[in-house]
Amino acid sequence: MKNYRFVIVLFIANLCFSQADDAGFHTQDLQISKWIDGTLLVPKDVFSSKLAIIIAGSGPTDRNGNQNFLKNNSLKKLSESLTKNGIATFRFDKRVVKQIKMGNVNKNILFDDFVKDAIDVINYFKSTEQFSEIYIIGHSQGSLVGMIASRENVDGFISLAGAGQNIGDVIVEQVGKTAPMLRSDTERVVNILKKGETTKDYPLALASMFNKDIQPFMINWMSYNPTEIIVNLQIPILIINGTKDLQVSVEEAKLLKNANEKAQLSIIDNMNHVLFIIEGDDLENSKSYNEAFRNISSTLIEDITAFIKG
Repeated sequence: MKNYRFVIVLFIANLCFSQADDAGFHTQDLQISKWIDGTLLVPKDVFSSKLAIIIAGSGPTDRNGNQNFLKNNSLKKLSESLTKNGIATFRFDKRVVKQIKMGNVNKNILFDDFVKDAIDVINYFKSTEQFSEIYIIGHSQGSLVGMIASRENVDGFISLAGAGQNIGDVIVEQVGKTAPMLRSDTERVVNILKKGETTKDYPLALASMFNKDIQPFMINWMSYNPTEIIVNLQIPILIINGTKDLQVSVEEAKLLKNANEKAQLSIIDNMNHVLFIIEGDDLENSKSYNEAFRNISSTLIEDITAFIKG
């Protein structure tokens, strides 16, 4: 009886899809919850029982991987490439994107809100019974979000450019590299936030990371240690990082791998944080964040496809 119900649900869902385009997939825009809108792609000519849910990184990032004045379409390219390989995908705007569009940004938003949104997406697709297997792909900040949400009975987890350290330690490390004179102040503030306390004592140069409105969010985010979470995941795991990632080093991926020895590790030569292959210097790397004409790494697509298809 369950198989018949599955077929009926799938048939009804397919009626709601837009006309298949020349790229080889059907597109359907969905509203999952009050704050979450996204796009489902399903292969046109091949039945797919597997769904990959893509979770974006930090900031007001939309379903395509873009934010503010930076347009690279990295997550859109990832989604479309996987669907062309026979894997259905769903990518969604972070809730803050919709809030910005509505002119009603919640200053009290917490990291846990992003986790709740990811779980809502998982539960939505479980309820439709349209797909028999669900995989999570978490990019950057979305890696930790997806890692936590993956405890909700999914079939596999992919960390894409995700940190292995606590985010507080990552911030200290990044500031130490880019502004060494601010490292000690950064470390001091991070230690206060890790204790669950707020502070007004920080240099103006660090206000973008530590101002009063942001501190509750940062405290919540810093309460999670990725290695402590991934070690307890009892599902297939793939950890991916690029050697040209300016934000998350290869060492972060290795920390995650060491925490869960059963995980697979893929280090992709010359791939940067927005999934492009960079042959040149850091200037080319930085500029690529706003260069939507670029293609994402073909090795990335091959590795994810092989992992999901088994």
